[in-house]
Amino acid sequence: MPVPTQTAPTVLDGPAVDDPETTPARRPTPPPPVRLLGLMAALGAVLVALLGLFILPSLPGGAHDLPVGVVDDGGATTAFTAALAEIDPDAFVTRTFPSQQALADAVRDPTVVGGFVVAEGRVTTLVASAGSTAISGSVTGAGQAAAAAVTATVEVVDVVPLPSGDPTGVGVGGLAFPLVFGGIVPVVAFRALFPRSTAWNVAGLAGFALVGGVVVATVLRFWFGSIEAAFWPVAGSMALGIAALALPLAGLQQLVGAKGFTVGAASMMFLGNPFSGIATTGAWLPAGLGTFGQLLSPGAAGSLVRAAAYFGGAGGLGAGLTLGAWVLAGVVMLALAGVVARRREPAASVV
Repeated sequence: MPVPTQTAPTVLDGPAVDDPETTPARRPTPPPPVRLLGLMAALGAVLVALLGLFILPSLPGGAHDLPVGVVDDGGATTAFTAALAEIDPDAFVTRTFPSQQALADAVRDPTVVGGFVVAEGRVTTLVASAGSTAISGSVTGAGQAAAAAVTATVEVVDVVPLPSGDPTGVGVGGLAFPLVFGGIVPVVAFRALFPRSTAWNVAGLAGFALVGGVVVATVLRFWFGSIEAAFWPVAGSMALGIAALALPLAGLQQLVGAKGFTVGAASMMFLGNPFSGIATTGAWLPAGLGTFGQLLSPGAAGSLVRAAAYFGGAGGLGAGLTLGAWVLAGVVMLALAGVVARRREPAASVV
């Protein structure tokens, strides 16, 4: 009689059954209305933070320790400077100049933001609206108030005026966003176009920086009327500013990865942009924020463009060196990324 063989029980495919003793408890998902309200609250908080970052730095800004010159044309400066100090004790730091011509040269340099030629019964206020309409307005207002206190008439002389096509200076003052856009977006675009070639990435970024500088200078000159001369200095300054943003971000992307690029781009967008002081110059922001903003690429680029556009490059050396340092940092990071990649290739081939 044959002995029946035992066969293994057939395991049927089917959905796995969770063991309640070993499966961790799942957190219940909030209902849609709760999730909707939560997301709206989070986005509202982000909006408040952005408003604070972009607007709050300008609220406490104003005239503080601005260097102004004073020319004594007849022994009447004592009462005038005393009245000037009473109007706002922290607004101005005065320097003495021997003549109105010497003061005007200093405004063009620019070692001072403006000044006053004081004589019996008359005050001539020298300003540079091209340097900053906010600062020139502050100097003009302070001069009028101090002159009224000593019963003197006032004449205002704009030593470095803005072009007639852009009398409020919105062209150069609005360069913050184009600078940040020109520094961030091309890094992403050329990385997507040439994912395996650092050389082509760098060539693309350098080429776009040059093209971007020419495009911005063309718009400022022939469309907005914001500049009347210095086309190529403005184009070169803008190109250097774009490169000083793009190359370090590309270096972070190559060396650290997407997270490094994200942190760098967010820093330039949410710190470099609002603290740049491009619209009013960094001197108008609170002292610490203004100085910090000038150390970042957007602030330094704005200062260099303004110096090239209206002051013949005077006062732009520090900004140019700052941008050069950012470009060098980007090149160094890209070179290090190349070294790291070459060292990883032999190790990968051995494995």
